[in-house]
Amino acid sequence: MAHLRSRRRLALAVPVVLSLTASLGFLPAAASAAPATPTAAAEQAADAPVLAYVVNTRTDHRTIAKVKRAIAAADGEIVIAYEKIGVIVVRSANGDFAKTLRKVPGVQSAGATRTAPLTPAGTTDAGSAEYLTAADAAKLKAASAKTPGSEPIEADQWDLRAIGADKAAKINPGSRNVTVAVIDTGVDDTHPDLAPNFSKSQSANCFGGAPDTTPGAWRPYTADDYHGTHVAGEIAAARNGVGVAGVAPGVKVSAINVTDPANGLFYAEAVVCAFVFAADRGVEITNNSYYVDPWMYNCMDDPDQRAIVDAVNRAQLYAQRKGTLHFASAGNSNHDLASDAIDDTSSPNDTTPVPRTIDPSECFDLPTQLPGVVTISATGSENLKSYYSSYGKGVVDVAAPGGDGRYQTPDTPSKNGRILSTMPNGEYAWLQGTSMASPHAAGVAALLKSKHPWLPPAALQALLKAQANNPGCPASYDQDGDGTQDATCEGGRQVNGFYGHGIVDALRAVK
Repeated sequence: MAHLRSRRRLALAVPVVLSLTASLGFLPAAASAAPATPTAAAEQAADAPVLAYVVNTRTDHRTIAKVKRAIAAADGEIVIAYEKIGVIVVRSANGDFAKTLRKVPGVQSAGATRTAPLTPAGTTDAGSAEYLTAADAAKLKAASAKTPGSEPIEADQWDLRAIGADKAAKINPGSRNVTVAVIDTGVDDTHPDLAPNFSKSQSANCFGGAPDTTPGAWRPYTADDYHGTHVAGEIAAARNGVGVAGVAPGVKVSAINVTDPANGLFYAEAVVCAFVFAADRGVEITNNSYYVDPWMYNCMDDPDQRAIVDAVNRAQLYAQRKGTLHFASAGNSNHDLASDAIDDTSSPNDTTPVPRTIDPSECFDLPTQLPGVVTISATGSENLKSYYSSYGKGVVDVAAPGGDGRYQTPDTPSKNGRILSTMPNGEYAWLQGTSMASPHAAGVAALLKSKHPWLPPAALQALLKAQANNPGCPASYDQDGDGTQDATCEGGRQVNGFYGHGIVDALRAVK
């Protein structure tokens, strides 16, 4: 395979655009022009579908007031205005809404967040869930009973042992002053393994762009929306004599449901809401096991996708400044995120995908490739990169157990190489994916935050990397044995494309 150039993360690729110290209004405003008149816009929108938009502006009150008037004049309905970061979430049936708003002085970017119309009403796990049966549970309970202090079905949690989380819990299970928000499909807080550590006051439903804190709004819509519940268990399932244990069983976990109830997708306005809500509610860590739909990669030369990058980045930077550290999964496409070109055949995923080849230095996976976000690749029970996990030198920060049921078989009662965790309605199941890796890393960070409560996000991330264990690039990565390398690892024992700075270590975090 030809040598692929190393690529640094987005903040360095476009230093003015997304610098942590640069103004949040990072896109140049278009030339001044009068907005469309209400009558003309209304006539044009008569039969047009309603879409959601983000309008990103300067943050002074005068500009925001002027832009709000322009939104109304262009037949836009404001859902919510996050004035502190200059992001306004809008709905409009005006097909020229974004084009019109881009011409308004003070507007720095504006674009639709979806390609499908709004309805009345893509996570990063690889494969469907395999539920724990009664027979499985009985076998696991018998095996777990041989280890004093073990949870009933912990014998199958090879992932905890791989990063020393089982031993760490005996030293420091984490502080209840630390909360990890699961930005996902919702969390079933009634699950007996999650109820003891669940924070209702830091939970909400952000679908549509505005937080709904009605009791239970944060829960999954159906039992099939299990993803967030599984993730939450990996982080903070209690050591309470029930089921499984989390990496940080003493910390709190909250839920911010950001999915569209009609199609399960994660749109930008909901993610913006989640980051702002988490920051304003004092959340220390967020876990993001998804990418922002409908684009797997958002390209800066497309005005709609550019506006999505702008809005989500403003929100996550706002949270970082308030002390929140974000974790995000690297993805399950086995893509080299530091390569020159990637084939994206799935975008947009809310209508008809149009295959395209993108340059990952100009088209970004959100929120994974935003500045300051910790990007996680997945490993299996043999501490080798999982076959599906995306990777990339200079992009991946650390690695964590995400499971590999195809090539890496653990020495557990079930021999299941995936990750066992909580599911809605009190159930348990195995899943695998970088979706499962990210919460393991977030859990270790929660243990570090528990021990060092005054560490800001950047220092916390640095400590996590310093304590990680790097196995180095493997001599060969021919997983299926066909004589061809399935991925190429670049770098050395300190930092490389498969593991970043290394596999996280829960035991070192508490010592």
